Amino acid sequence: MNGRRPLVILPTFAEVGNLPSLVPAILATLPTAAVLVVDDASPDGTADWVEAAAADQPRLFLLRRPGRLGLGSAYRDGWAWGLARGHDPLVTMDADWSHHPRYLPALLDLLAAGADLAIGSRYVAGGGVRNWGLHRRLLSRGANLLSRLLLGLPARDATAGYRAWRAAALRAVRPEEIRADGYSFLEESLWRAHRLGLRVAETPILFEERRAGRSKIDRREILRAAATLVRLRLSPPPRRV
Repeated sequence: MNGRRPLVILPTFAEVGNLPSLVPAILATLPTAAVLVVDDASPDGTADWVEAAAADQPRLFLLRRPGRLGLGSAYRDGWAWGLARGHDPLVTMDADWSHHPRYLPALLDLLAAGADLAIGSRYVAGGGVRNWGLHRRLLSRGANLLSRLLLGLPARDATAGYRAWRAAALRAVRPEEIRADGYSFLEESLWRAHRLGLRVAETPILFEERRAGRSKIDRREILRAAATLVRLRLSPPPRRV
């Protein structure tokens, strides 16, 4: 998207094993983009690494937070930071190499072609997952099936965190009104975009298991996501402004 200032937002907790290779790969893939790391007081020195690296890299920024405040609030804070500084589009991706930077240009191409929200999808033709067990595959497929059945969401991968938003679309969605946190934040933000009539498009990605560290998904997160789907099914559509 010529003339744009993309921002790639990386929510982190204990990702110092991944960022030293991931951040340079993102910056090399998108030469006009900046990277914002939103760190939730990682005990492994993640924020300290970012702060030191940013001293030599003017396109790398750090937003320190005082504790584990949740994925949804990390997205909200990162979006607010980027919008206030004129970034457009705004991209979110995992900081553990499960979302490879090679797919970033395809996401931005979808926005250039007219989409308001572009999703890196595991479940469209050409997409997939690598190094997942059967239980996790079934869980992910089931969550996406429920999202489509209960909410009529237009995406095959409603739980994907690899997304690119137009700044205007984010403002229309009004992230400050999203009640969900954790990974169900992704479904609620997509639901709001869909009910507001925004254009959603997907591009295939291969989702690979993290290179270092431990997964942040637990059973409580799964239960919260299920509760979010039921709440949204019973909710009126978001207001237009």
